Amino acid sequence: MVNVTSQITSELIKTEDFETFLNRSGEGNEETILFLHGSGPGVTSIANWHAALTDAGETFHCLAPDLYGFANSSHPDEPLKNRQQWMDQWVKQIIQLLDHLGVEKAHLVGNSLGCSVALELLIEYPERVNKVVLMGPGGTPNTKISYELARAKNFYDNPSKKKLQQIMSWFVYDAEKMWPTIEAVTDSRYENAMRPEVRRSNDSIFSTVAVPVPTVALNRIENEVLLVHGLNDKVCSIESSYYLLEHLKNAHLHVFGQCGHWTQLEEKDRFNHLIQEFFSNKL
Repeated sequence: MVNVTSQITSELIKTEDFETFLNRSGEGNEETILFLHGSGPGVTSIANWHAALTDAGETFHCLAPDLYGFANSSHPDEPLKNRQQWMDQWVKQIIQLLDHLGVEKAHLVGNSLGCSVALELLIEYPERVNKVVLMGPGGTPNTKISYELARAKNFYDNPSKKKLQQIMSWFVYDAEKMWPTIEAVTDSRYENAMRPEVRRSNDSIFSTVAVPVPTVALNRIENEVLLVHGLNDKVCSIESSYYLLEHLKNAHLHVFGQCGHWTQLEEKDRFNHLIQEFFSNKL
């Protein structure tokens, strides 16, 4: 069943190994952008990318799936052993989804955890990827582990809507300005976070730490990459983008001042303009 909301449609797609809940817009447009969401209590792809899907869907075919183990996509019955096993499944899920949709090559936009998935796709399947935007990446050797991120990972120790709102307020630079956005997603994110399968997957994903991509692998990536970071990001520090800028041979960096981890929401108009100019070869 397809649920149509404005220009965005949502449906559950079954492939060989996964059931993927997919949001899409701009179907029929020539070039495809695949949006990969980040992590956090109750996160969904539509909460991350609603504005981007609406805007970029005017020109591009846009895909925003819930990753395996998140939200409305399928979840493993038994916890996976470590983060790399999760990463292998996410890469497999994305390739199966693109194959199912008949998409041979796509641009990528990753947010936080989604950046790590995008890098793995560049390493394993570079022929399936065109240009890449990495927004607020982490997981590099010099990424500063913030107290804000540590507290977010401990959400399930004593979950509540108030605690969720507090965590989300740390993701942004100006919490007062962004409070209407935070309030608008609180109920749905909390309800999603408290689903047993979502909590089980979250515990498994964060039971081990990610191993950074080897520099030799980063050095071999040929794709053009645009790094986008909020200067005041307290979740994944800007040092991670500096690190990737040093080791990716074809990378550029755009920094938004007075901006935290949610660039796609805090600077949504500028962000959407920036990525479309980049993908259209106008930068």
